[in-house]
Amino acid sequence: MGSRIRLELVTPERLLVSEEVDEVIAPGYHGEFGVLPEHTPYLAILSIGVLRYRKGDGTKKVAVGGGFAEVTPERVVVLADVAEKAEEIDVDRARQAHERAEAALKDLSMDDASYHKINAALRRAIVRMAAAE
Repeated sequence: MGSRIRLELVTPERLLVSEEVDEVIAPGYHGEFGVLPEHTPYLAILSIGVLRYRKGDGTKKVAVGGGFAEVTPERVVVLADVAEKAEEIDVDRARQAHERAEAALKDLSMDDASYHKINAALRRAIVRMAAAE
């Protein structure tokens, strides 16, 4: 069994992560999934959530706003709609987005499309705050 697996995390704007890591835990559509070196090939839809990866004793977090992950025995390629490393997150801005979304959800006259859009914004704000912790 190989000791490391290559993680490549890409957004439409940039390559966010390209490292050899020990483990990846990603927010799959049907729940979190973990990947170690020599994993069975796998294709997954990602949900809004925190992607974590471990290298030695250190764990790093990335807030992910959906996308796809392709897993092979040697690497994990994440194509994220949007993503931010924990250290890049402006926690105050995320907190403000959380408050705005919660206030907007109190409007009972909105249609389903508006509700889902605001609910997704709330989830993204919560994930950004969780990743930054």
